[in-house]
Amino acid sequence: MIGGSHPPAAQSLTASLFGSTGVKMFLILTLALLPLGLIALVASLQAIQTADLEKEALLRVAVSQSARKLTADIESDRTALQLTVNNLSTTPRDTGICARLKLFLASNDREGGRYAVYDRAGRRLCASDADQRPILDPAERFTGPAAQLIDDAPYLLVRARSANGQLVGFIYYSRAHLERAADPATALQNRRLTLYEGHRRLDLTSSQQPLVPGDGVTSLSAPLEPPNIVLTMTVRDPPETLARTLSLFLPLVMWFAAAAIGWFVVNRLLIRPLVLLRRAVAAYHPGEVLEPMQRVRTPAREIIALGDTFREISEDVATHEAELAEGLDTQRKLTREVHHRVKNNLQIIASLINLHARSAHEPEAVEAYASIQRRVDALSVVHRNHFAELEENRGVGVRALISELSASLRSTAPAAARRFGIQIDSDDLHITQDVAVPIAFLVTELVELAMRMDPAGRMRISVKAQGKDRAQVIVQSSGLHDTPDMQAYMKERYGRVLTGLSRQLRAPLDHDGEAGRFAIAITIVP
Repeated sequence: MIGGSHPPAAQSLTASLFGSTGVKMFLILTLALLPLGLIALVASLQAIQTADLEKEALLRVAVSQSARKLTADIESDRTALQLTVNNLSTTPRDTGICARLKLFLASNDREGGRYAVYDRAGRRLCASDADQRPILDPAERFTGPAAQLIDDAPYLLVRARSANGQLVGFIYYSRAHLERAADPATALQNRRLTLYEGHRRLDLTSSQQPLVPGDGVTSLSAPLEPPNIVLTMTVRDPPETLARTLSLFLPLVMWFAAAAIGWFVVNRLLIRPLVLLRRAVAAYHPGEVLEPMQRVRTPAREIIALGDTFREISEDVATHEAELAEGLDTQRKLTREVHHRVKNNLQIIASLINLHARSAHEPEAVEAYASIQRRVDALSVVHRNHFAELEENRGVGVRALISELSASLRSTAPAAARRFGIQIDSDDLHITQDVAVPIAFLVTELVELAMRMDPAGRMRISVKAQGKDRAQVIVQSSGLHDTPDMQAYMKERYGRVLTGLSRQLRAPLDHDGEAGRFAIAITIVP
């Protein structure tokens, strides 16, 4: 390729592909439906975005609700703890209030509610469990916020100091209790609850695989009271399922499907039937009956009507072809009958001439009758051979014509020329009757002339093809040498006849006197 040009085969393939009516129809339908597909795609994206916003709003409501529930639970317990430490700071011997605190906390906590009260000396005044081990360092008991997460311990600690600052009480919330307390009323699948205090973290939801924000999850937070504790709710985004993907690309699929279905319907009803109809018409041969709609199941009514029209036309053509064939056969029979009758009439004439020749006593008269009979026989031979070749319509066979003509000439030869030999060398050629008649007469004249000049001689007749539609006839004999006697015969009788026959054949008759040869070109049937 030079200059990036495409080969002719590729160009023709591209032209046939994009020139196809089906491809054009598909492109037109695709472009026509493209705005609807884009509108549906935008609507689908907006629906997905709306669903995401609704999910985020639901998550915000859920985390706010969980934060309020957990705050209410903690504040209620902290109030009870504050009353307890205030009462113990003024009335140290009233230990019954510890039992009432335990009972109150146990009503909210399935684990019984874990608490403890200490004074500044480090003595534990009361606790939910006598064997409970201290969680905080004694130096940190009176310092710190009202609520805090404990390092290396799965607890949320709530602190309450007495009004005089001499006592401090603690409530330890376990992870299970906090999860139950913060469980939102709104049902959310795969949700995770986590408490944060600065760098400290407490996962309330037990899970083998934690959810990391940003890793296909959505997280929202809400502060508790006290505000140093933040509750975070994390929800895993739904996986990209096949249905979700299809819902996103469904408008494009519908756009392509609409174009494909429209193209299929048009192709099935119109284009394919027209293509089959065109192929059937292109392959039609006169005489056949077209049935172009047999292989098409669902064509349009107009296509069916067009196919029926072609079928009716082909039926008419087939009928006319049959009538023409019948007329041609009748004509051929009539022509055969004409040639047969002409041959019979010529044979009758030849027989009458033969009868008259027998009653003649003068040699010149006998010779004249014989000469006439030979020419009538030559014409009869032509008609008989034409009659024989009429079925195949190939014309007259040259070899058969000259062979039969030679036999007839030898049978009617003068007594002195009974042993005159004729050798035939001919290709398998055919000629028309317009050529056969002058050739038969030409051979007859030359054979008769050669018999007169050399009765005991021989003759060689050669017919050879020269090209597709031409052949050369050569007649050579010792009796055709250029002699004074022959020149006399040519001048008195044979010369004018031979000249007329050559004109009829529209070719010059060449004579080689030294070789005793006559040659002429004739037209043959290809």
